[in-house]
Amino acid sequence: MKFPTLYDNHNRPINYVRLAVTDRCNLRCFYCMPENGIKYLPKSALLSYEEMERMLRILAQMGVSKVRITGGEPFVRRDLVPFMQRISQIEGINQIHLTTNGVFTGDYLPQLQSIGIASVNLSLDTLDQQRFKEITRRDDFGKVMQTLEGLLRYNIPTKINAVIMAGKNTQDIIPLTELTRHTPVSVRFIEEMPFNGEGAREESDSVDFWSFRRILAELQTHYPQIYKIPDGKHSTSYNYAIPHHQGTVGIIAAFSRTFCGTCNRIRVTAQGTLKTCLYDDGVLDLKKLMREGASDEEVSQALLYAFRHRPKDGFEAEANRLNHSPVSESMSTIGG
Repeated sequence: MKFPTLYDNHNRPINYVRLAVTDRCNLRCFYCMPENGIKYLPKSALLSYEEMERMLRILAQMGVSKVRITGGEPFVRRDLVPFMQRISQIEGINQIHLTTNGVFTGDYLPQLQSIGIASVNLSLDTLDQQRFKEITRRDDFGKVMQTLEGLLRYNIPTKINAVIMAGKNTQDIIPLTELTRHTPVSVRFIEEMPFNGEGAREESDSVDFWSFRRILAELQTHYPQIYKIPDGKHSTSYNYAIPHHQGTVGIIAAFSRTFCGTCNRIRVTAQGTLKTCLYDDGVLDLKKLMREGASDEEVSQALLYAFRHRPKDGFEAEANRLNHSPVSESMSTIGG
């Protein structure tokens, strides 16, 4: 069956959905949520796996072919692997990716390989055990490193995502980059965003803010021969290679929002809220729509309406938020 190509009102294709399967997480990374966590939703407030599967079937028929499973931490939710096995059978879904903190993931690597997982994004902000504990407020560094080793052993394409934060882990930029010397990983450095459930702590023009340009300058200082390589058509990262390194390096300008013009992704939160931009506050309650008995066609039409009224970038989306409120929710709630 040939599936259509789905476009938004700015003629950008939409073929990628980031689906949060839970708002819960076993870590307490300070840039993602408050120390005491967030108020978790009751199970009834979350999409069931059956509702997620129905939604993905509808999206696949509309032209979405790539799914990324996120959270919270996806493996906090029970029966995740059987769910992933089922959605891998949905006609039109060609790629399933996973974002995880790696603490529980190592137990499921054979199953992930069997499913044909396209890639895993591993959140890892430091290679220092003490700094890991300070950033995550948990002492699980060893488990994450075991997962990284396992991903490489099972030949699962792996990207390491590191949020760069002044006074926390800037000294880890080079050690993390050194992982690319002998392993085929992509290490991606991400600008810090104000999504910790408490609001922004640093402004982008602060002398302490590590912008993508500043991160690149740091890399160029230590690796003068670093060079630009082509970015994927809808890549969120600026990508680089270093001579004689097996892996690559990327920088994601998440706060600066320089990649909006080619954005091909949407998000669905664990509670079933559609976000057509990371910075909006939700544009469609899919859970309510489905639980009120909407047909697949009605759900499809509601989705199309949202896609045809999509903001051109993150700045417009933020300006359109209810009461023009600044972004302050937890990334765990938004969906990683």
